[in-house]
Amino acid sequence: MAVRQADVVLVGGGVMSATLGMMLRQLDPSLDIVMVERLDHVAHESTDGWNNAGTGHAGYCELNYTPETGDGDVEIARALQINAQFEVSLQFWSYLVEQGILPEPSSFINRTPHQSFVWGEKDVAFLKRRHERLSAHHLFREMEYTERPEELEEWMPLVVRHRDPMERVAATRIKHGSDVDFGSLTRSMVKWLETQPNFELMLSSPVHYIDQRDNGRWKLRVKNQKTGELTKLETGFVFLGAGGGALPLLQKSGVDEARGYGGFPVSGQWLVCQKPEIVQEHHAKVYGKAPIGAPPMSVPHLDTRIINGEPALLFGPFAGFTTRFLKKGSMFDLFGSVRATNLRPMLSVSKSNMDLTRYLIGEVFQSHGDRVAALRNFFPDAREEDWRLQMAGQRVQIIKQTAEGGGKLEFGTEIVAAKDGTLAALLGASPGASTAANAMLNVLERCFPEKLQTEEWQSRMRDLIPSYGQSLVDNEELLNTVRERTLAALKLGE
Repeated sequence: MAVRQADVVLVGGGVMSATLGMMLRQLDPSLDIVMVERLDHVAHESTDGWNNAGTGHAGYCELNYTPETGDGDVEIARALQINAQFEVSLQFWSYLVEQGILPEPSSFINRTPHQSFVWGEKDVAFLKRRHERLSAHHLFREMEYTERPEELEEWMPLVVRHRDPMERVAATRIKHGSDVDFGSLTRSMVKWLETQPNFELMLSSPVHYIDQRDNGRWKLRVKNQKTGELTKLETGFVFLGAGGGALPLLQKSGVDEARGYGGFPVSGQWLVCQKPEIVQEHHAKVYGKAPIGAPPMSVPHLDTRIINGEPALLFGPFAGFTTRFLKKGSMFDLFGSVRATNLRPMLSVSKSNMDLTRYLIGEVFQSHGDRVAALRNFFPDAREEDWRLQMAGQRVQIIKQTAEGGGKLEFGTEIVAAKDGTLAALLGASPGASTAANAMLNVLERCFPEKLQTEEWQSRMRDLIPSYGQSLVDNEELLNTVRERTLAALKLGE
């Protein structure tokens, strides 16, 4: 059987692989790139519009990125970091739009104010302090705060209408927030890549085997699920961007860096309304505070969404317990990921997170009425018959081994790279897709360091991302220049 030689193999047809493939194509058009996807379409798992929040996660409205400290202050470092990372994605997308590689911005990103909404004396005090801390920094200087009923009525009419007038409420707003259809974005990137030489997309082709040869190159075996045809690939670099499928493939690779990693899968569901008379009255992403015991991905929010060009309102997500690592995966995924090297960390996490497990199982058994009752905290007039249940995507949270040998449950994203730089994998969930460009920069820095240090790659990288190598957190003048350009290029400005 002939062996297909390639410079790069991207496993998974989601936003991460597409972003890395696009970056590599811009940096070196001569690279031979193969993308393999287990499903018959790209962007149909975690990246699909219905399977994620679609929030351009910038820390504007997500209260879990700004935890309250023991002395009543608010920690903002995580929000600053995520905001700066999202600005990297905006710069990259702006470049692709300006070059005609991506279509009209409204096909994948739309201006949607990002708002936080809380009720009760304690949470109002928290939100007010959060606004004071964030708005003092240049990344968040446009953030508004209000407790005034007339302004709240303007910002979020569905949320405040017919609410108890004696209840104290407050909200913040950033007008230039965004709703992102990551599915449409990814499909547009892959469509363009398919027009380029030295790029091949293999659909319905899961990876069954991955191993490193003595010469450092990787051997992969993929089987077309429709034709039964077996293809052998050999490459100098592999990226595992397969969502929940990345961890099992990382384990199969046998790299030392995979030791101690496990996965904690969480499922999700949305309440969806597509009645025009309701959808037209709400134009924002309104985030609240997560219930006690809930994972960060379950922070409740009422969202304006535009998916495949169609407007809708989504509320949720409602989390649930699952043993699948992918929405179209196997119930044995979790059990199949257990290894001698991660058994202790996984047992440690399961023991120390029983409250979380009970919460997730409780979410599974909620009725439609229970879910609409939760929605009424954000939309008091919500009626059960106007909303339907939509399955969201699977998320596999990271379990990491601690220095003591136990385990810790992580809720972010992480790049795991082999020490020789020939393989990298992306694990974890939120903020995920929003920071894809920054995450893939991390991959390039760790796996292509020599090329990235050349004058040619440095120059091209600054074209793709003008702030490359500089800090948007520290450099206000640079942020001003970058943001003015991206808001105009992506049509997110006034």
